[in-house]
Amino acid sequence: MELAMTVMCRLVDAEGIPLGGPMYIPQRAEKLQLTELANKFLNNEEKLRYAFYVSGEELRVPLGTYIEERSVSMEEILTIVYRQEAVFRTRPVSRISASVPGHRDSVLCVSFSPDGTQLASGSGDTTVRLWDLYTQTPMFTCIGHTNWVLSVAWSPDGKHLVSGDLAGNICCWIPKTGKLDGSPLRGHKKWITSISWEPVHLTYPCRRFVTSSKDEDARIWDITLKKSVTCLSGHTRGVTCVKWGGDGIIYTGSQDCTIKMWQVTPEGLPCLKAQLKKHGHWVNSLALSTDYVLRTGAFDHTGKQYSSSPEEVRKAALKRYDQAKGEYGERLVSGSDDFTMILWDQSVSDQPKQHLFGHQQLVNQVCFSPNGQWIASASFDKSVRIWDGITGAFITTLRGHLGPVYQISWSPDSRMLLSGSKDSTLKIWDIGLRQLKKDLPGHADEVYAVDWSPDGERAAGGWSYQR
Repeated sequence: MELAMTVMCRLVDAEGIPLGGPMYIPQRAEKLQLTELANKFLNNEEKLRYAFYVSGEELRVPLGTYIEERSVSMEEILTIVYRQEAVFRTRPVSRISASVPGHRDSVLCVSFSPDGTQLASGSGDTTVRLWDLYTQTPMFTCIGHTNWVLSVAWSPDGKHLVSGDLAGNICCWIPKTGKLDGSPLRGHKKWITSISWEPVHLTYPCRRFVTSSKDEDARIWDITLKKSVTCLSGHTRGVTCVKWGGDGIIYTGSQDCTIKMWQVTPEGLPCLKAQLKKHGHWVNSLALSTDYVLRTGAFDHTGKQYSSSPEEVRKAALKRYDQAKGEYGERLVSGSDDFTMILWDQSVSDQPKQHLFGHQQLVNQVCFSPNGQWIASASFDKSVRIWDGITGAFITTLRGHLGPVYQISWSPDSRMLLSGSKDSTLKIWDIGLRQLKKDLPGHADEVYAVDWSPDGERAAGGWSYQR
């Protein structure tokens, strides 16, 4: 009778490595009991939270209920994948709380500050605006660009904001005043496509950031010296995206179909470390599994404030980075005009770990979840796809948009995904249930840019301006 009320299971990690041998587990066991079991087998001194998946679907009911509803055979061993969860939960976005006017042209980029207290937006009206998130009104209108603002990026310590425009110029702003910090930085000959800051755990206070441009170069800038200190040359077509990794490597993706990995010496000299060459068309987007902690530095969901000691801040950021890397290390994923994505284990090999096929049109953006467990991809085929962030295995397709999906952004707890589309809507997706959680209409036209605040309290979308 007791055996009849149990099921033979095997707990495995994301790569399929068993956690001990097969075992009989009571059919009434739920997430709580499975979590206790996982913590016991892993010998965790500090009890961690886990989610459990069967055939890629999150287990949200007792084992017996799942087996009955899915008509699972009791004669085979049931494989259950365990994945560590965030210790906090993001409150779902349920409505558009406000439409904040101010820009006189399309909003082309939006970005929350690393502590989630401010929002920056860049527009075709040549301005950057800083918004008060409590009153939902503009704090500052930052004037300094002479052309469309295509990219904005906060330093991970929250003390600086930089923006790049269609003319190739870069402006540095003081977030507390909205004032221009010196003259615009010039060096690129064509428009700025992407901006990425050097991680806090490598250098604090933040000084250096890297930009990519259509002019085939990437440049490293020093915000204190107010000049370009290094030029990364070597691509033969425009550089579409750039990432500054947590181990100091800079990644550049280009329309020449390659990804280059750069190591910058202590003297500031660039050294090409490796070249990744498996895409058949333009590389449109790059993402690192550690992007969330690199963006937020020492800031976390607790809102803890650190003293002015640079070493304390650096150590806190390094601890978060090491936790995000985990046992699988810092991984890279790329999305391309060839309709595919590639998951790279770039610290081990210059060969792809996994090709990700399925999209029917170009991949516009790729994005790791904050916990590094999932990859989301946005495509012009009107869909969002979810992939396993460890193995690259396909999980599900999220359909509902009626136009190309331009951008996506994860909730800080990795349980939800925000997408913006040409169809004028924002959509919130439940990743565990693999379904639409909330449809957020109300935009006047195409939604070009989206972001979810690192503290999880708000999400933002910027849209096309109708005259």
